[in-house]
Amino acid sequence: MANIKSQIKRDKTSAEANAKNSAEKNRCRTAMKKVEALAKEGKKAEAQEALKAAVSLLDKLAREGVISTNSANRKKAHLQGVVDAIA
Repeated sequence: MANIKSQIKRDKTSAEANAKNSAEKNRCRTAMKKVEALAKEGKKAEAQEALKAAVSLLDKLAREGVISTNSANRKKAHLQGVVDAIA
Protein backbone atom coordinates (compact mmCIF):
# COMPACT_ATOMS: atom_id res chain seq x y z
CA MET A 1 0.00 0.00 0.00
CA ALA A 2 1.33 3.39 -0.97
CA ASN A 3 2.17 5.96 1.69
CA ILE A 4 2.62 8.96 -0.60
CA LYS A 5 -0.50 10.98 -1.31
CA SER A 6 0.21 11.42 -5.04
CA GLN A 7 0.77 7.68 -5.46
CA ILE A 8 -2.50 6.91 -3.66
CA LYS A 9 -4.28 9.23 -6.11
CA ARG A 10 -2.46 7.65 -9.06
CA ASP A 11 -3.45 4.15 -7.91
CA LYS A 12 -7.08 5.27 -7.74
CA THR A 13 -7.10 6.82 -11.22
CA SER A 14 -5.30 3.80 -12.66
CA ALA A 15 -7.92 1.48 -11.20
CA GLU A 16 -10.72 3.64 -12.64
CA ALA A 17 -9.07 3.72 -16.09
CA ASN A 18 -8.54 -0.04 -15.96
CA ALA A 19 -12.22 -0.61 -15.21
CA LYS A 20 -13.31 1.71 -18.04
CA ASN A 21 -10.89 0.19 -20.55
CA SER A 22 -11.90 -3.35 -19.62
CA ALA A 23 -15.55 -2.50 -20.14
CA GLU A 24 -14.81 -0.92 -23.53
CA LYS A 25 -12.76 -3.92 -24.66
CA ASN A 26 -15.57 -6.24 -23.58
CA ARG A 27 -18.06 -4.17 -25.61
CA CYS A 28 -15.73 -4.45 -28.60
CA ARG A 29 -15.41 -8.23 -28.28
CA THR A 30 -19.20 -8.50 -28.11
CA ALA A 31 -19.58 -6.42 -31.29
CA MET A 32 -17.02 -8.60 -33.08
CA LYS A 33 -18.77 -11.79 -32.01
CA LYS A 34 -22.06 -10.39 -33.27
CA VAL A 35 -20.56 -9.81 -36.73
CA GLU A 36 -19.13 -13.32 -36.84
CA ALA A 37 -22.39 -14.88 -35.63
CA LEU A 38 -24.43 -13.06 -38.28
CA ALA A 39 -21.90 -14.06 -40.93
CA LYS A 40 -22.12 -17.68 -39.85
CA GLU A 41 -25.91 -17.55 -40.23
CA GLY A 42 -25.49 -16.10 -43.73
CA LYS A 43 -27.22 -12.78 -42.99
CA LYS A 44 -25.05 -10.53 -45.14
CA ALA A 45 -27.00 -7.25 -44.84
CA GLU A 46 -27.25 -7.49 -41.07
CA ALA A 47 -23.61 -8.53 -40.80
CA GLN A 48 -22.57 -5.46 -42.79
CA GLU A 49 -24.51 -3.19 -40.44
CA ALA A 50 -22.93 -4.88 -37.43
CA LEU A 51 -19.54 -4.54 -39.14
CA LYS A 52 -19.99 -0.77 -39.42
CA ALA A 53 -20.68 -0.55 -35.70
CA ALA A 54 -17.73 -2.80 -34.82
CA VAL A 55 -15.32 -0.87 -37.06
CA SER A 56 -16.46 2.41 -35.52
CA LEU A 57 -15.90 1.03 -32.04
CA LEU A 58 -12.46 -0.35 -32.95
CA ASP A 59 -11.43 3.01 -34.42
CA LYS A 60 -12.60 4.79 -31.28
CA LEU A 61 -10.63 2.44 -29.01
CA ALA A 62 -7.51 2.85 -31.13
CA ARG A 63 -7.88 6.64 -31.14
CA GLU A 64 -8.21 6.68 -27.34
CA GLY A 65 -5.21 4.37 -26.91
CA VAL A 66 -7.14 1.51 -25.34
CA ILE A 67 -5.88 -0.83 -28.08
CA SER A 68 -3.08 -0.27 -30.55
CA THR A 69 -3.78 0.99 -34.07
CA ASN A 70 -2.26 -2.14 -35.56
CA SER A 71 -4.47 -4.36 -33.43
CA ALA A 72 -7.56 -2.43 -34.51
CA ASN A 73 -6.57 -2.65 -38.17
CA ARG A 74 -5.94 -6.39 -37.89
CA LYS A 75 -9.32 -6.99 -36.29
CA LYS A 76 -11.12 -4.83 -38.85
CA ALA A 77 -9.46 -6.72 -41.71
CA HIS A 78 -10.45 -10.04 -40.19
CA LEU A 79 -14.08 -8.98 -39.78
CA GLN A 80 -14.21 -7.57 -43.30
CA GLY A 81 -12.92 -10.89 -44.65
CA VAL A 82 -15.56 -12.78 -42.69
CA VAL A 83 -18.34 -10.58 -44.10
CA ASP A 84 -16.96 -10.72 -47.64
CA ALA A 85 -16.94 -14.53 -47.50
CA ILE A 86 -20.72 -14.69 -47.02
CA ALA A 87 -22.31 -16.23 -50.11
